[in-house]
Amino acid sequence: MEFEGRVLGLDVGDVRIGVAVSDPMGIIAQPLTVIARTAPEKDIEAIAAIATERETRTIVVGLPLNQHGQPGPQAEKTLLFVEALRHAVAGEIVTVDERFTTAFAQRALVQADVSRKGRKKVIDKLAAQQILQTYLDRRARLRKEAQE
Repeated sequence: MEFEGRVLGLDVGDVRIGVAVSDPMGIIAQPLTVIARTAPEKDIEAIAAIATERETRTIVVGLPLNQHGQPGPQAEKTLLFVEALRHAVAGEIVTVDERFTTAFAQRALVQADVSRKGRKKVIDKLAAQQILQTYLDRRARLRKEAQE
């Protein structure tokens, strides 16, 4: 398998941004950190610093579509954030449908018997991990299909 480079995953919310990163081969997503939102410029600087430090080639941002797969007000905010991010970082920035990722992460934490307070500290980076892993799995599947 060729070297893919690390991929950064983001779950962008109004209060926090969950961050996940892949392994160097771009196969497995791992939760990394949570950025407390302050100002858009500061938030983007923080993401750019992580992307540089981790030598990421791609950033995957979860796009919060509604239950019918259409963008709503939150998706519009996210797309504006993505546009600003495009001007600040090198590399590819893609969006993926993030419906149900937070619910999935929440359910996993409840099943692991993590306290409500503990869940609040990690939910965003676990949602980012889920967003990123979905992207990595889809990319691997498409490459496999192209080789067949």
